[in-house]
Amino acid sequence: MSDRTIVHLMRHGEVHNPDGVLYGRLPKFLLSDLGHEMAKAAADYLSKNEIVHLVSSPLERAQQTAEPLATLLEAPVTTDDRVIEADNLFEGKTVGVGAGAFSNPRNWWMLRNPFRPSWGEPYKHIAARMQAAVADARDAARGHEAVIVSHQLPVWIARQAFEKKSFVHDPRRRQCTLASITSLTFDGDDYVGFTYAEPAGHLLPENLSGKFTGGA
Repeated sequence: MSDRTIVHLMRHGEVHNPDGVLYGRLPKFLLSDLGHEMAKAAADYLSKNEIVHLVSSPLERAQQTAEPLATLLEAPVTTDDRVIEADNLFEGKTVGVGAGAFSNPRNWWMLRNPFRPSWGEPYKHIAARMQAAVADARDAARGHEAVIVSHQLPVWIARQAFEKKSFVHDPRRRQCTLASITSLTFDGDDYVGFTYAEPAGHLLPENLSGKFTGGA
């Protein structure tokens, strides 16, 4: 058996969110019709890989994104709380440009420390739980491949952690679009590198209409 193992970190597809709130861990935020198409595109992209283990965040949007791949592979989905979305004090608020929560002086205290960050779960905590989940998925798929369906910030922080790069960043510059796949490669237990793919890139709202409407 080869010691080469790949753990694919997939971000969920587009969510139906007409009010533009930061939904975070809130329930009942489901994939839009476009989000379901994105999930199918990602599943098709991975369908020929040697995937033997499939994991998902407990949130509905991630579970829905995992469904097409689970159907193609005829495999069960393991729910792992460690790959859930990051906790955020702005959850449930509108945070866009203009009259969003960021412009309200009463909320500025939550923005006092971008290095932790002060508005939510510390980056180091996200990194620790994601690295532990990736290690377990790697062990479960040893010599083959695993998929973890998660969320933008946890996927990005996991990538930064394995690459030994700073967690402090501009959220607008994360390379982690909707239904994208960040693939971490291991030789035994040793991390050796990553690749990044956007199998649903042609379906991204900004490519369809010039306007981005996705979520976290």
